[in-house]
Amino acid sequence: MLLETLICTTFYRYSLVEKSFSMNYNYGMFLHRNLKLAAIQMKPGISIDENIEHAVCKIREAASGGTDVVILPEMFCCPYSACNFPKYAQEEKGAAWHRLSECAKENGIYLAAGTMPELAYINRRKVIFNTAYVFDRNGNQIAKHRKMHLFNCDYKGGQVFHESDTLTAGSGVTVFETEFGKFGLMICFDIRFPELCRLITLQGAEFVIVPASFNMTSGPRWWDLMFRSRSVDNQIFMAGCSAARDEGGSYIAWGHSLVTNPFGEILAQLDEKEGILRTSIDLEQIEDMRQQSPILKSIRHDIYSTELKNEQY
Repeated sequence: MLLETLICTTFYRYSLVEKSFSMNYNYGMFLHRNLKLAAIQMKPGISIDENIEHAVCKIREAASGGTDVVILPEMFCCPYSACNFPKYAQEEKGAAWHRLSECAKENGIYLAAGTMPELAYINRRKVIFNTAYVFDRNGNQIAKHRKMHLFNCDYKGGQVFHESDTLTAGSGVTVFETEFGKFGLMICFDIRFPELCRLITLQGAEFVIVPASFNMTSGPRWWDLMFRSRSVDNQIFMAGCSAARDEGGSYIAWGHSLVTNPFGEILAQLDEKEGILRTSIDLEQIEDMRQQSPILKSIRHDIYSTELKNEQY
């Protein structure tokens, strides 16, 4: 009797998980499956207003030729330094937010607007988040992600950096819908945690956008590896949009913005300089690959699990 109960319970859990996963991947519900992407690799300066206008000019350039999705890098609006984040922070729907919303609408694109320091109040306490906003073709905000894993490092002979000196970690898993399918959103160091990318994938995301700024120590070691690994593990497309390299900055970005496919291959990649990475993504490849190799349906939920426990902000 006990054995029968265990078998039935295990079968039920498998059926429930597989049914939920199948519902998340109703490929036919989306109008378009092929999209044109542009990732802007730019070098931020000291003035936030000049950085925003520089980004707007680059967005207009990137939006030409029927581009559907444009991505900006992490902290595109300020020098990447922990002491700068409070100085440049703005509340949601502040001046920078409105300018980017208008830009998305003017150009008729989905805009993953990199990240910027967000001033917020949690339980009446003032905090600063590293926040990514996404706007649709009409300029409406359709997603918001606060960096969940703050980057603290003390590399011997290399970069020393502590985001946690001035930033607060977010706790939300971010997935949003477009006409092409469901997209996910992470920020830089978030990619180092496979559990988060798996949670995003299990919520239906087929393309994950990552504004990021790996440095001259972490970049050559892990930049390509992280994106290729997350893509092949979850059978998804990923895009990493980095700041351009500024040799005179206190934090020197690796650059090399890239797009990877479900096979773990790099579809397109820039070098370290300013530029616009353009490529096309065919999301139909995901359905085909998952039919041939159903990795996600083979997860042993009876033995291990990746589950969302708590979302606050």
